[in-house]
Amino acid sequence: MFKQYVQWRLERYIKKYFKKHHPTLIVVVGSVGKTTTKTAIATALAGRYRTQLEAGNLNTPLSVPLALMGVKYPPTELIHRRSTWRQVFRAMRQRVKAPQGVDVIIQELGTDHPGDLATYANYLSPDIMVLTAVSPEHMEGFPGGLDQVAREEFTLSGCSGLVIVGNDDVDSRFVNYANTGNLTSYGIDGGQYQVDVIGGSPLAGYEVVFTAPELSQPIRAVLHVVGNHMLKSACAAMTVGLRMGVPVSELVANIEKFRPVPGRMNPLPGRRNSTLIDDTYNSSPIAAIAALQTLYQIEAPQRVAILGTMNELGNHALSAHQQVGSFCDPAMLDWVITIGDMANQQLALAARKNGCQTRTFADPVSAGTFASQVLKEGAVVLIKGSQDRVYAEEATKVLLRDSDDAAKLVRQDEEWQKRKQEWFTQLGKHDDEELEEE
Repeated sequence: MFKQYVQWRLERYIKKYFKKHHPTLIVVVGSVGKTTTKTAIATALAGRYRTQLEAGNLNTPLSVPLALMGVKYPPTELIHRRSTWRQVFRAMRQRVKAPQGVDVIIQELGTDHPGDLATYANYLSPDIMVLTAVSPEHMEGFPGGLDQVAREEFTLSGCSGLVIVGNDDVDSRFVNYANTGNLTSYGIDGGQYQVDVIGGSPLAGYEVVFTAPELSQPIRAVLHVVGNHMLKSACAAMTVGLRMGVPVSELVANIEKFRPVPGRMNPLPGRRNSTLIDDTYNSSPIAAIAALQTLYQIEAPQRVAILGTMNELGNHALSAHQQVGSFCDPAMLDWVITIGDMANQQLALAARKNGCQTRTFADPVSAGTFASQVLKEGAVVLIKGSQDRVYAEEATKVLLRDSDDAAKLVRQDEEWQKRKQEWFTQLGKHDDEELEEE
């Protein structure tokens, strides 16, 4: 009952806030790419509009109202206290009363089960909804498969002014679930708004042309992102920018400033003049394969992939890990290093069947330590994995050239470090028990 009361109060404040201040609301939904797309949109609109977005991924029913109003979400250990929420309510009242400080709010919305996104329809009417992808992720909560995921992701289409759909990663059959006639698409392999690569490379930057219905001729830009899936986020941002009236010259100047965000295809200097592609925020089959495709495009004396277990895939877990392992190409990879049970048992096995050289580890520090031992001068290392029980960022940390760059990794705050330390302790106890049994 207390949680329902808190939710009700939060929704009331949001309604009051939007009724008084009328900010433009852009929501980003989809299986993958939400945070990167959200950040790219904010970059595209910078200067023309005062934008607000939460830097992390507060995208749950309790956290979204706070993120929308720029109120800090309480620490996990305090969220069950009534005094905590009294302070939150006080902060939200102050936001409602204060002069409007933003023109546009950009918010990502997540879902773990059917009906999650419907809760937002109770109090939000987005001006623009961007749907990045429909692909396997959080499948434990979607026993009906991708069809059920697609229905969920299109939930807010009926109350959104404009729906912008990622053409490359949303199957055309799913578009029928869109409850609106005001729909357009973007992508690199098609779409009404399209980015085409005409030069460059993943680490040097891509030279692109961007075409759109309202442009008399394509516009050129240099995008400093790593991988085609990051180009899609930039394309979505340019689409939003044009639809919101950002002048072309301003839009190009803005989007050329866009850079990868922490834990999402973010290049960092590593030991022995290596380049680390830190993609450790989370993982899913579509994202892991896209990251590997990018790695294959980079010329280097050695390519290493550190791949962690992909969580929350439910009945898809077995086939998903086999799919990613089968995509590991021995002609392109010197080592495939895995972290976690499912990656070790299924992904590594499929990679070995392909002819890849593999090593498996229970924890990320051991994986990173082994990678540092086999690392060659000028190598490129991709590090990717889900968060819980994987924490692949700790493998990245071992490989950094400069330890100060650890601040650029995900999950480095005190709360996460405590959580990870508890996991490492439990993992150590489990290993000790297995040794005793032997």
